[in-house]
Amino acid sequence: MIQGTGSDVGKSLIVAGLIRAFADRGLVVRPFKPQNMSNNAAVTADGGEIGRAQALQARAARIPPSVDMNPVLLKPQSDVGAQVVVRGKVIGNAAARDFQTWKPNLATAVAESFARLRAGADLVIVEGAGSAAEVNLRAGDIANMGFAASADVPVILLGDIDRGGVIAQLVGTQAVIDPADAARIVGFLVNKFRGDPALFASGMTFVEDRTGWPALGLIPWFGDAVRLPAEDAVVLETRRATGAGAFTVVVPRLPHIANFDDLDPLTQEPGVRVVMLGRGEPIPASADLVLLPGSKATIADLAALRAEGWDIDILAHVRRGGRVLGICGGYQMLGRAVADPDGLEGPPAEVPGLGLLDVATVLGGDKHLESVAGTLADGGAPLAGYEMHVGVTDGPDRARPFAHLADGRREGAVSRDGRVAGCYLHGLFADDRARAALLAGWGAATSDLAFEARIETTLDALAAHVAAHVDLDRLWALAR
Repeated sequence: MIQGTGSDVGKSLIVAGLIRAFADRGLVVRPFKPQNMSNNAAVTADGGEIGRAQALQARAARIPPSVDMNPVLLKPQSDVGAQVVVRGKVIGNAAARDFQTWKPNLATAVAESFARLRAGADLVIVEGAGSAAEVNLRAGDIANMGFAASADVPVILLGDIDRGGVIAQLVGTQAVIDPADAARIVGFLVNKFRGDPALFASGMTFVEDRTGWPALGLIPWFGDAVRLPAEDAVVLETRRATGAGAFTVVVPRLPHIANFDDLDPLTQEPGVRVVMLGRGEPIPASADLVLLPGSKATIADLAALRAEGWDIDILAHVRRGGRVLGICGGYQMLGRAVADPDGLEGPPAEVPGLGLLDVATVLGGDKHLESVAGTLADGGAPLAGYEMHVGVTDGPDRARPFAHLADGRREGAVSRDGRVAGCYLHGLFADDRARAALLAGWGAATSDLAFEARIETTLDALAAHVAAHVDLDRLWALAR
């Protein structure tokens, strides 16, 4: 099990690299994360949803993702509450202060999923959540040391030198956790190193001497990580503008942004510049396309959009002849109204939308989780993606669909002038055919970017990078 000294230290990436490296040795490898918190989710082959990182790790193992790989997924809907997904299905909402009472029942689901994965694998690599030193959450823990103890798995502690203070991160973790938990740690790794490794040799020795844990590797910075889907929206804080192309895509960064990896293929297109807007920043007049991404709380994010004045900016953008595309929650915002009569995403409410599409949305019913294929309505280019949403969107503009799906359904809506569109299709831009057709239709330069193939080559490079700096034979010997 790889646990971290904190969030965003690179656990997901290192686990993916280790999985691909061990899979390349001919082993049957499986990823596992007992409890995850993320609004970046993926649809699994068995009809559920899991964290995006575990889907990437499954890909690293060259197997389809399964709900057992992430049996508990928490999807934040507010600062103090989250939707709880167990083995791929929503079971309810929990306030943060009440979640502790849920853990005994969730522990059973975690144990069952782990047992199934372990039974069918040579090696399971488990990813912890947040920090191993969250002693305030240790009682009933199912995400870090609590799981490690119950499943009797050895732990490797991962620190992040890029943020500074890695020696204190590692030594301090041992200082605050229970001695029995500290004894479960069989070694440590230091991630995101830049510069001459010889300059940190004494630092590695210091941690070894203070903790008694062996140093298992000093892993240099892996710059191509930006080519892989990220799980935590914290990365958006630093990705303010990506690319230098002539076609500018502006994305308002809303509080409950979800499935933001939809944007990754656009950030890698040489002819495109993607700008993530933060609070207090207006939508620039230079925008060619305003893209409203998915949201875990559509009504709350619509209120946040209005509070920033972005609704006024978007209307001005449309009057100037600019284009707007909404995906999932963003699509719902573009309509006349959004209603949540059952309070699925917050207090029951009905609010006006932006009114740029003649449709309305009613949230309710079971979550729709499905991989889909079809063609774009404009031009007929093939597409593949997935749907992950609750509710129904309907209205006159649905007569002009965004796409035609293989099962005969019409998907999405387009305004009369063709400049505003919305759909429920996540992963749309990852399909090279659909992305090229859309960019060409918008007047943007296209390229020969093979996005999915690039992910594979990046995973291969990551595996080689990790294998060069971590003693895989020693890790294999430490596993039990």
